[in-house]
Amino acid sequence: MNIIEVKNLKKAYHDGKTETVALSGVTFSVRKGEFLAIMGPSGSGKSTLLHLLGLLDVPTSGHYSFNSKTVTSYTRDELASIRNKEIGFVFQSFNLLARTTVLENVKLPLVYSSVPEEEWDSRARKAVESVGLEHRIGHYQAELSGGERQRVAIARALVTDPEVIFADEPTGNLDSKSGKKVMSIIQRLNEKEGKTVVLITHETSTAEHAERIIHLMDGEIDSDIKVKNRLTSDDEYVK
Repeated sequence: MNIIEVKNLKKAYHDGKTETVALSGVTFSVRKGEFLAIMGPSGSGKSTLLHLLGLLDVPTSGHYSFNSKTVTSYTRDELASIRNKEIGFVFQSFNLLARTTVLENVKLPLVYSSVPEEEWDSRARKAVESVGLEHRIGHYQAELSGGERQRVAIARALVTDPEVIFADEPTGNLDSKSGKKVMSIIQRLNEKEGKTVVLITHETSTAEHAERIIHLMDGEIDSDIKVKNRLTSDDEYVK
């Protein structure tokens, strides 16, 4: 079953009389439970595509269906609900609240969910434990390393138990050891928990954790290939 289907998706930005085309018409699908990496040089359209797939922006034209329903048929409230319940976001810059503990950062998406408040702490603690940071649960952002901050961001993305995780350059600000920890966690979520993962990266070594890689060039799909020698996750990195 395909959870994501796009056909001839286009996105253009207008500044007065100037039009900048970010996506020139891309067509592909993502199976439920698949791990897809999207690669391309700066300006290729990969972040624009992620924002469209994550319902953070709307295309100029083309078709996009999420969970077998055309995105344009959802109401604004339904789109907000999907972003909160069915989609988890992990960004390069972490986007954590500075004066808030790990536990409070992870609980934040639950404030906007239908999950009863009495379950917030237990859900957040479980998510923190899943990324191996239970010993940091009362710490603040300034007390964490870059890798730990990204793991908190992953826990926050997981707390509502979404179907799809969108990760935009999740290792971009990390050293190689921390990057391996983060990718082991993301790959484990895909392999052991069945999460669909769409990863944006410019690093080949990061993309090779995926099952499949789409290369973008100038807003178009240059190639769409299966990964023959997929890297494996290593649980030791999560400890």
